Amino acid sequence: MKVGCIGLGDIAQKAYLPVLSTLPAVELHLQTRTRATLDRVADTLHLPAAQRHGDLDSLLSAGLDAAFVHAPTASHAEIVGRLLDAGVPTYVDKPLAYEYAESEGLVELAEKRGVGLAVGFNRRLAPSYAQCAEHPRELILLQKNRIGLPEDPRTFVLDDFIHVVDTLRFLLPGEIEHIDVRARVREGLMHHVVLQLSGDGFTAIGMMNRMNGSTEEILEVSGQDTKRQVLNLSDVVDHKGQPTLRRRGDWVPVPRQRGIEQAVLAFLDAVRDGRELSARDALLTHELCERVVREALTQAS
Repeated sequence: MKVGCIGLGDIAQKAYLPVLSTLPAVELHLQTRTRATLDRVADTLHLPAAQRHGDLDSLLSAGLDAAFVHAPTASHAEIVGRLLDAGVPTYVDKPLAYEYAESEGLVELAEKRGVGLAVGFNRRLAPSYAQCAEHPRELILLQKNRIGLPEDPRTFVLDDFIHVVDTLRFLLPGEIEHIDVRARVREGLMHHVVLQLSGDGFTAIGMMNRMNGSTEEILEVSGQDTKRQVLNLSDVVDHKGQPTLRRRGDWVPVPRQRGIEQAVLAFLDAVRDGRELSARDALLTHELCERVVREALTQAS
């Protein structure tokens, strides 16, 4: 199977290539416009010249069976569109695009061409979070914070807070009936945002503070006198009277802990089996993110 990897930034090098480069049935092809980065990464993986590509035309000429897109978000619409037009099943880092209309257009293009399209919401497959879907979930709290990184609202939400939004959607035990957004935007930069989703018997709250005292991600799900807490997608604390701590195993690789390995394998298995993956559900997350951006900008004005 010939698999392309487009974009060789940190996420590709630290999370995806360590998985893709170890799969025996995969012939890996890399593409980036920065030649020095291309050669450095390809040299590390001992890839021949034929598997190194400086542009998308060269990569497509290799006859790809599947592709992973880790390029900057601003280029997603063009790159993913060309891959889908060429009939290449595509996995793209979240988001599909910054603008909802472009994201919707890519999903429709994939369906029109009959080509699989997947979005990298890896937290759904992270073991610690997937296990929370089996826990009582009357109240869900998820916060993902950073230090000193206020940003324009659309970039803030679509490049980062989207993980919080999608994880809440994944864990919801029922249909959303009410949506509330609160945000702090000053001089065009978003400092923090809080999203509340509620329905019959549940409330889910997601928040991100870019002016926080530490970089952290904390998930809590509770109900029926029990609570499960997950710290940084790693340590799990179960509360039922007394807390019980389960730590990540010393030999568990980070891509597996964060659900990336599982996402890669599931995508490639679907391609091998000829199953057409749909990004329709992922589009619902993008739609909710668009609402968060709109309401945040309204509150800023």
